[in-house]
Amino acid sequence: MKILKNLVPYIIIIVVVVFVRTFIITPVKVNGNSMYPTLEGNEIMLLNKLGEIDRFDIVVVKLDDHDEELIKRIIGLPGETVEIKNNKVYINDELLDDEYGYGITYNINPVTLKDDEYFILGDNRIISLDSRSFGTIKRSEIKGTTNFIMYPFGKIGKVE
Repeated sequence: MKILKNLVPYIIIIVVVVFVRTFIITPVKVNGNSMYPTLEGNEIMLLNKLGEIDRFDIVVVKLDDHDEELIKRIIGLPGETVEIKNNKVYINDELLDDEYGYGITYNINPVTLKDDEYFILGDNRIISLDSRSFGTIKRSEIKGTTNFIMYPFGKIGKVE
């Protein structure tokens, strides 16, 4: 009985850690340079699985036909129409003040998002695999948002 009593605090800690990691926050690794200059490959970030999703949030997406998770930026929200022309992004025919986009992108015809759809782009528009190539994503494909680098230690902190 004494052994069980001594184990209870450790069991509680394990349960809490598993719960937090499963449902609230977990580490995620940046693969590649599609989010350069904001993020670089091999950085470790914290993924927040709770909360709302807003324009310009950095999100982690898991698509059914891709092996790895993608880290991209939310550009278009449900119900909006997204268009790219002359290297500029338009939302509902209005120029988007997009300070994150880096590099040249190609034109896409207007895409109207459904109630549960989002349009995502990588910050490094030259090389990013994103909604321009595979289309819109559903809310269920978004694992959460991330804006905090925890490794490398010299870059610890919040990113926009």
